[in-house]
Amino acid sequence: MSSLTLYNYDLDDSCYRVRLLLSLLGLEYKTIAVDMQPGREQEQPHMLAINPAGTLPILVDGDLTLSGTEAILAYLAHAHDASRQWLPTQPAAFGQVQQWLGFAGQQLRAAIIARQQSLFTPQGAEPRSVADARHAFRIMDDHMTLQQIRGLEFFVADRPSIADVALIASFALSRDFGQDHDEFPALRRWLRHVRKLDGFITMPGIPDYH
Repeated sequence: MSSLTLYNYDLDDSCYRVRLLLSLLGLEYKTIAVDMQPGREQEQPHMLAINPAGTLPILVDGDLTLSGTEAILAYLAHAHDASRQWLPTQPAAFGQVQQWLGFAGQQLRAAIIARQQSLFTPQGAEPRSVADARHAFRIMDDHMTLQQIRGLEFFVADRPSIADVALIASFALSRDFGQDHDEFPALRRWLRHVRKLDGFITMPGIPDYH
């Protein structure tokens, strides 16, 4: 039996990132549902005892408990991918993956906030959050345009990595706060390629382009 347990909220894009990598790696795991919205259960005392930051996702692997999406992705790739595809060890590729993990945790925070505001607040997404998300998507689209000119379909090198896993949800789910994907053709093409990967799983709101 797998020792992996994911504290999960199905509609949270950060939890989806972890579920996606678990599936791409073919790993068995169990989930514990957390009432993130509207209950904010992750901030209740019994959850703070597990993760004092009061955030999701949380991964438990045996005696190890991890929080923080990017840290969880890096751990899973390092601990459970003998091929080293998902977290390459070659210095340049490793550095580039870390760069995009940082981007996902910082610049893409605006997209996460805009989506949460749109889905879970009566006033909807704030214009500043939407504008900051669009700026982040423009940076990503410019990068993928150059990658595709070079004949590459993923963010780092010629194979998918946890950089792609960390980045994909915020763009794929951005139509939830009104973002038109036609504005970012290189990201549309990238999303189509990621969807074709063995083990890809989807969630409500992720488009299937035809």
